[in-house]
This record gives sequence, structure tokens and C-alpha cells, in this order.
Amino acid sequence: MAGTPSAQKRSIDEPDEVRLPPKGRIEMVSVGDVLFARTTFQPGWKWSESVKPIAQTDSCQFHHAGYVESGTLHLEMDDGTELDVTAGDIVVIEPGHDAWVVGDTPCVMYDFGTQDADFAKPSA
Repeated sequence: MAGTPSAQKRSIDEPDEVRLPPKGRIEMVSVGDVLFARTTFQPGWKWSESVKPIAQTDSCQFHHAGYVESGTLHLEMDDGTELDVTAGDIVVIEPGHDAWVVGDTPCVMYDFGTQDADFAKPSA
């Protein structure tokens, strides 16, 4: 049968694209119509300092659905809600937030099914 295979796989260790915002690394892999990302944020990383100049928005306007592998990320939503996510947590983050690494351990998070094709992407 011709067409798209009913099962596909890729390795996150062989990304289609790597983005390097300050104190961060974003490895992106497409599988079929779905985009996956492994984000690694170093201690001292903060969205409003590292990505805001690239995004040119007051807060992150992307929706994230992910799994935190290591480290701790503090989230501050535009509505004032605050939340820490840490290793083992599954998280959904709506648009309108800032985030930063807490502590001395890099935060590694996997974004699944992300629509964030332009997240931390420098303009051409």
C-alpha cells in the first residue's frame, strides 16, 4: 500500500534542526506531521532574557505539552499563576508565560506534538 507508513520512528539524537538561544539548546525532530523538541536550559536561563529578544513578544506565546526529564523550571503565567515543574513531571503550559531554571541543574524537557516551529528561531 502506498502512502505514509502506519508507524514511524526517529531519534532525538539526530535532530532535523538545532537552535541555540543563549544558555539553551533546542533539538527538533519531525516525525510525520508531528514536531518534537528536546530543550536543554542551563542554570541562569530565563525566557525573558534568552528568548524574548528573538521572539519580540512580552511573554512566550507558544503552547507546550511536555515531560521534564531533569532539573527544575519555574513558570510565571501572565495571569500571575506560578508553578515549579521538575524531573518526572508532565506539564501543559498555555501561551503567555515566562520561565527560568531554578538551581544548578540544567532543565531538560521534551515537548511532544508541539506546534512551536518558530520557538526561539532567529528571524532570517
